[in-house]
Amino acid sequence: MPDAIEISQAHKRDIPALCELLGLLFAQEAEFQPDPAAQQRALSGIIADQTIGTIFVARHQEKTVGMVSLLYSISTALGGRVATLEDMVVHPEFRGAGIGARLLAHAKDHAFNTGCRRITLLTDRTNPAAQRFYQRQG
Repeated sequence: MPDAIEISQAHKRDIPALCELLGLLFAQEAEFQPDPAAQQRALSGIIADQTIGTIFVARHQEKTVGMVSLLYSISTALGGRVATLEDMVVHPEFRGAGIGARLLAHAKDHAFNTGCRRITLLTDRTNPAAQRFYQRQG
């Protein structure tokens, strides 16, 4: 199945599917509650202004099955643009097929190709599966 996955930049039309994926993600995190209106506002802002961030989606046969976000800022320590990787999620039915690894690689390549000097990500202490995934990806 991984060969049938297309990764591309998110568009406004993707927002409903992205909100569904965020709902799945936030259901796993104790400190966040899904709020579709808030997520829709944030996603719209990121998609409309590429200086804020970039969202990538993974599609399988036109269905959005995964996403990852890069949010940009300036590091005074590095004297340049950096990215924070957030909202990495793959629909449970599609996990284990390499989609997360492809999304992560795509986001990393994009960040460094657009001048980011560093990528930072955080994961919950209570999410050992995510920690193992990121460790495997380097």
